[in-house]
Amino acid sequence: MKTKLILFIAMGLLIINPIYADEITQTIKGRVFDIENKMSLPGANIIVVDSDPLIGTVTDVDGYFRLENVKVGRVSLRVSYIGYNVATLSNLNLLSGKEMILEIGLEEQVIQGEEIVFIFKRDKTKPINKLTTISARTFSVEESDKYAGSLGDVARMASNYAGVQGTDESSNDIVIRGNSPNGLLWRLEGVDIPNPNHYGQFGATGGPISMLNNNVLSNSDFITGAFPAEYGNALSGVFDLKMRNGNYDKHEFLFQVGLNGFELGAEGPISRENRSSYMINYRYSMMAVMMMFVDLGTGVGVPEYQDLTFKMNFPTKKWGTFNVFGLGGISDIEFLQSEQDSTEMEDDNYNNSDWESDLVSGSRMGVVGFNHTYIINENTYTKLNLAYTYHESINGLDSLDANREPIPYYRENFL
Repeated sequence: MKTKLILFIAMGLLIINPIYADEITQTIKGRVFDIENKMSLPGANIIVVDSDPLIGTVTDVDGYFRLENVKVGRVSLRVSYIGYNVATLSNLNLLSGKEMILEIGLEEQVIQGEEIVFIFKRDKTKPINKLTTISARTFSVEESDKYAGSLGDVARMASNYAGVQGTDESSNDIVIRGNSPNGLLWRLEGVDIPNPNHYGQFGATGGPISMLNNNVLSNSDFITGAFPAEYGNALSGVFDLKMRNGNYDKHEFLFQVGLNGFELGAEGPISRENRSSYMINYRYSMMAVMMMFVDLGTGVGVPEYQDLTFKMNFPTKKWGTFNVFGLGGISDIEFLQSEQDSTEMEDDNYNNSDWESDLVSGSRMGVVGFNHTYIINENTYTKLNLAYTYHESINGLDSLDANREPIPYYRENFL
């Protein structure tokens, strides 16, 4: 009887407690600026759509804003400023464990005569790059998570667009209007970069696992034709990717486990007074870690890879904004039949081969960059990009003699 009474009280508490629980809230903050000249817009209005009571604020003298106690979940923001088109950011995913940081660019409103009325409507087919007029669209990081089968990969996400298709599930190569996947140009923070995929071969643009992590990317452009002059090396398409800035007044840490690997991340302020920030993210192959403890049945080949992404942002009032960023990855896989038990291989169709051999394959990719943006006046700004890029593709094949000892047969190293 006593046990039943305790269970009854416990169940009652579980039912009653959510009624009195406080709503989980989080902070949204960021900066509003002119999308053309990059100048900050002080006094811009930001409100949370459909909030009751109304949650809103205005930007300070440097264009920064902060919205506190916003209920977590899907939220929409409305941003307005005199003389500029109103911008609406819809269905932003506000999480309880991380503050949301936004960079919002507004477009100046041009009215010629009283009889002309301009109505602004956010169109995702309108790219961030104003020199791109057709065959381009802006995509958000959230989109690469929403599309089925994207695995958090922007390249796999793009295969859902009209005129674009993937090759197969083993690689994120994309075919744009029948062109070769090798004609795709990858660009990060204004710098052309090599193939940003693990096990990416030299000259290719795809691979089985992307190094580009959703947790560090911001809204970016995907272009499928009619490229502006700055994309001179593109033949079939362009991924013009942007990285977000780290949290400039609070340290935050991330740990997650997924199909793509074990992931650790950190971000926070370098100087709260100057709003400078850092962001770093590291990921390691999940399968390689799991194989240390249990046999997953993958045969002789276990994919081992790791990647690192970082960005440091240093805004100043007199000398412009300085950014340092980087992306790098290492990947290896070995199919060493010489180390397998020949008696077991007879009944193993996966490892059995008419010509037994050892195969080693891997890749190395890295980019470190620096850029500086300086606003001269309301009509002119300059931007300087400096970067070092590196890419290496390694493949080796050894045949086996009668004693199952490796004999060097083929070596390939592109750098």
